[in-house]
Amino acid sequence: MNHWDRGLLGSDQAAFIVEQCASVVLIEDLSWGLTDTRVLHAEAGGREMIVKAAGRRNKHIGREITGRQHVPVAFLDRGTVGAVLAADRELNVVAVEYLQGDLVEGTEAEYDPEVHRQAGALLAKIHEEPVPADMDYPDYESRMTAKTLTLLDRDHRISASTVDTVRRVLADSARRTTPTAPGRRVLTHGDWQPRNWLIAGATLRIIDFGRFDVRSAESDLGRLAVQQWRGRPDLEQAFLEGYGSDPRDPRTWAVNQIREAVGTAVWAREVGDHAFEQQGHRMLAEALDLY
Repeated sequence: MNHWDRGLLGSDQAAFIVEQCASVVLIEDLSWGLTDTRVLHAEAGGREMIVKAAGRRNKHIGREITGRQHVPVAFLDRGTVGAVLAADRELNVVAVEYLQGDLVEGTEAEYDPEVHRQAGALLAKIHEEPVPADMDYPDYESRMTAKTLTLLDRDHRISASTVDTVRRVLADSARRTTPTAPGRRVLTHGDWQPRNWLIAGATLRIIDFGRFDVRSAESDLGRLAVQQWRGRPDLEQAFLEGYGSDPRDPRTWAVNQIREAVGTAVWAREVGDHAFEQQGHRMLAEALDLY
């Protein structure tokens, strides 16, 4: 038996990768360790790849597969996104082409206006792709709000007074807004930020589609707005120039950020990521000020 994965994957997942990719050698375990998602850098037949796998209840692998199936074909042709080499939704495992490049986060490129311009242009292309009918739903706003209210019933460290304020704001927003989103619903990456960008020479590449879904276009700007763009309007301007417009809708932007902040604070608390949890609390305070 070829234990190429050193026991990091389920036996059926590891066997599937061997079946599809032949002789596989593990290069490095890149898993974060916060969830049950495994991310392995491996090689098979002279081709490097990333293998992602998780437990059956984890939705990120299915989204990873779907996301790579719906990115612009040109992204795959020119190596902007790694192609799927093997995938099994039931086993919850996928192998994708390994992309050469340096992670943008933590480097000078993270605050380079040209990188943000490229990021805006690439995101616009994703948002322009047609939304499959079976992935869209008309009651977007009410669904997203209901999800946030459910999160508030879980374990978290958001103060009781802030929870009350969030509930009031979401109720007020529901009265003011139709259940359907005023802005465009598009295919979104879901975690569009330098942590998921690679720079190869002067060219930007994209990784990690584990939060891919149909959402409002503005939702993909949420992380950048509270991270890299803080105090750096030049980065925001460069990004929007690359994108071609500003997809943020004043009717929904603050509520989008409130929902994202609650999700961040609750999820980070559950997985024990204290720094990310603190970011969620800061996001929430700032988003409530926007409303």
